[in-house]
Amino acid sequence: MANRDRPVNGRDTRLSLQDSGDLVLRDAGRLFVWNSGTESSLPVVLKLHDDGNLVLHREDGVDIWRSFDFPTNTLLPLQSLQRNTKLVSSRSFGDYFSGSYTLLFDNNCVLSLLYDSGDFTSIYWPPPWRRIWDEGRTSYNASKIATLDLRGSFLSSDKFQINTSDYGLGPQRRMTLDHDGNLRVYSLDKGMRIWNITWQAFREPCKVHGICGVNSVCSYRHDSSPRCSCLAGHKMKNATDWSKGCVPEFELPCRDSYSPYFLKHNHYQFYGYDKGFFPNCTLDQCKKLCSSDCECKGFQYDMETTGTYTCYTKPTLLNGLQTPGVWSWFYLKLPQSWEPSGRNSTIDHINMRCPSSVTQLSRQYREKGEDGWFKYLLWCTVAIGAFEIFCLLIYLYQTRKSSSPTGQGYVQAGSGLFKRYTYAELKKASNNFSQEIGRGGSGVVYKGTLPDNRIAAIKFLDIEPNQGEAEFLAEVNLIGRMNHANLIESWGYCAEGKYRLLIFEYLEHGSLAENLYSNKLDWKKIYDIAVGTAKGLAYLHEECLEWVLHCDVKPQNILLDSNYEPKVADFGLSKLLNRSGEENMNVSRIRGTRGYMAPEWVSRLPITSKVDVYSYGIVVLEMVIGRNPKELHDETRKGGTEGKMLMNICVMNEGGWIKKMVDPSFVGEYEAERMGKLVEVALKCVQENRDDRPTMREVVSMLVD
Repeated sequence: MANRDRPVNGRDTRLSLQDSGDLVLRDAGRLFVWNSGTESSLPVVLKLHDDGNLVLHREDGVDIWRSFDFPTNTLLPLQSLQRNTKLVSSRSFGDYFSGSYTLLFDNNCVLSLLYDSGDFTSIYWPPPWRRIWDEGRTSYNASKIATLDLRGSFLSSDKFQINTSDYGLGPQRRMTLDHDGNLRVYSLDKGMRIWNITWQAFREPCKVHGICGVNSVCSYRHDSSPRCSCLAGHKMKNATDWSKGCVPEFELPCRDSYSPYFLKHNHYQFYGYDKGFFPNCTLDQCKKLCSSDCECKGFQYDMETTGTYTCYTKPTLLNGLQTPGVWSWFYLKLPQSWEPSGRNSTIDHINMRCPSSVTQLSRQYREKGEDGWFKYLLWCTVAIGAFEIFCLLIYLYQTRKSSSPTGQGYVQAGSGLFKRYTYAELKKASNNFSQEIGRGGSGVVYKGTLPDNRIAAIKFLDIEPNQGEAEFLAEVNLIGRMNHANLIESWGYCAEGKYRLLIFEYLEHGSLAENLYSNKLDWKKIYDIAVGTAKGLAYLHEECLEWVLHCDVKPQNILLDSNYEPKVADFGLSKLLNRSGEENMNVSRIRGTRGYMAPEWVSRLPITSKVDVYSYGIVVLEMVIGRNPKELHDETRKGGTEGKMLMNICVMNEGGWIKKMVDPSFVGEYEAERMGKLVEVALKCVQENRDDRPTMREVVSMLVD
C-alpha cells in the first residue's frame, strides 16, 4: 500500500501512467498523493502478474518498478523480504495506517519482530531472553533474505524455517504481520471464501510486547483471544485504543517517611524495563527498595531454582501478562489509603469504546458547484434504487426459504460452518453406501470418495421419528467450530428430507478399539496415543470457543491416522457448558457407554468435565493392562485406596511392580518409568471422588513433563 499513511478520500481518485514512465496517484483528480519515481525514455507497460506482482516493464524487457520490492504488511509466495525491506503492521483491524510492529532483519542479520510505539522499543521475537542459537538461528550471516515458497515453506538466511500445516502445492497463501503483532501464514479456502491460519509465530498472543500498553495486563479468554485490563487504581488513557495503556487515578507522595501499600498479584509478569535487579532478597527488603525509590511503580518477586528469591524493581509497567503458567508474584505500589476489602483487589476490565468522531484528512478540497435540481434528482435516484434493492432482497429471502429441502431452522444454523452436500452426491461418493467401516449408537459410518477425490468417512445418522435431530444439530454446530490436531476434522454435512449425514476425514488405521488387541501398538505408540487424546480432551474442556464435554470417551471414539496420531471423534453425545464457567449441568438422560462411565452418572451428582477424565483413565488402563473395563471394574472402584498403594509401590520398587500390571505382550519392550507414569495418571483419573481427579490440562502436564 504505497499511500497507507496518506489515504485518499475515494472521490475522483486516479492512478495514471504518465508518458514519462512515472506511475502517479492523485486524489480528487488534482492533489498529488504518490508516485513510483520512475522515468524512462522508452515506452513502458504496467502489468499485474499471476503471482500478484505489479510490474512496470520497459520496452526492452527491463523492470523499472515492482510492487514486490515495497511490501506493506504482507508477503506473497516468491516475494522476498530483504535487508532494505520490512513488513509493518496496520494500526488496528480495518485501520491500515502504519502500526507499532515491524518484521525486519536486525543488525545481527537475524529475522526479528520489533515493537516500537515511539516511547518504547523492544525485540520480542525470537524470544530476547534466549540465546539465538538455542532457537536454531544463526547471526552475522553474509545475506539477509527470507521467502515464502509455493509449497508453504518459509525460509530465512538466519536458518529459521517453518512449514505450514497444509504444506504442499495447492492453496494460495500469504504471510501477514497482523495488527496484534503476530506473524501468521494464511491459506485460501476457495470453496468457503475464507483465509485459514496455517502457521503463526505466537500461540499465546499475550506474549507480544505492548499489546495492552503501560499499566495494564493481558490475559486469555476461553476463545484464546487476548483480554486487556487496567491494573487496580488505573483507568484507560484512550477509551478507543488499548495500546495507549492506562494511567493512575492516584498520586504517591515522594518522601522517606512515607510507607506505601503493596497489592499482591499472583501469576503476574511484567517483562523488561527493570530499574534494579536484587538477587537473594527478602520480601521486606524488596518493599523497602521500592518504597524508597520515587520512580518505582511496583516490583516482581520471583523464586529461583536455588530456593532464593530475586527482586526486580520497575519504573515502567509494560508487557504485563497474567496466566496460571507464570510462577511469579507482582506487587503494585499504591497509596496508604488503599483498602483492599473495599476495592477491587485484582484488575479492572474496561470495555473499549468506538470513537465518536472521524479524523479528517489535512487537505483542502475545492468543491465544484452543483445545481440544486441536480442534487434533488440524484437523491431521488438513490432512494428509488435502494427501495428496489430492498424489495429484491425480500423476494430472494422468501424464495430461498420456501425452496429449502427441509424448512427446518437448524439446517440454516450449520450452513455457514462447512460444505453442504446433497444426498445424491454422498450416495454416489459411497457407491450406494456399500463399504461399512464403523457402527455406533447414533448411526453407521461408510467409506467414500468425494467429488474432489478426497477419501472421507460418511456417517449416516439413524434417525427415527422425533429422535436423533438433536444429536445432528449438536455435531453440525459444534464440530464446525473445532480446530485441534487431536480432534477429527469435519468436512461437511447433508440435511435433505429425512436424511442426516456428516462427512469427516478418513483415518487409515481406524479406531483404537480395532488396534488395541492386534499387537500393532508398541509402548511408544500407546504413550503417544494417551498424550494426544489428553490434549484433545483438554482443548474441549478449556480452550475451544465453547466448553464441551464429550460424555462418551472410549476406544471406539479414538481414531488413528497414518502415523498412529490419535483424533477424538463422535461428539453426538457432547454437552455444552455455559460460558460463565459453571460446571453443574442438568442432563436429561444418562450418556456414555457402560464400563467407561463415571460414578456421577448413577449417583445424581452434578455432571462436570471430570466424567471425561474418569472415562479417559479407564481407556488408558485398558491400553496398558490389556484388559477390558468389565475386568477392571472391581479394581478401579477401589481407586481411592488401591490406587495410592500402587503409586507408593511404584516409588519404593523403582518400577518393579509394573510387570505385574502391564499387558504381558509388553514385557521387556517398554520403559518401566514411563509406563509407570501412565498407570499413575490413569489411577488418579479413576478416583471414586471426582474432586480427587485431575483436570485434563493437568493430565497433559503430568504426561509431557
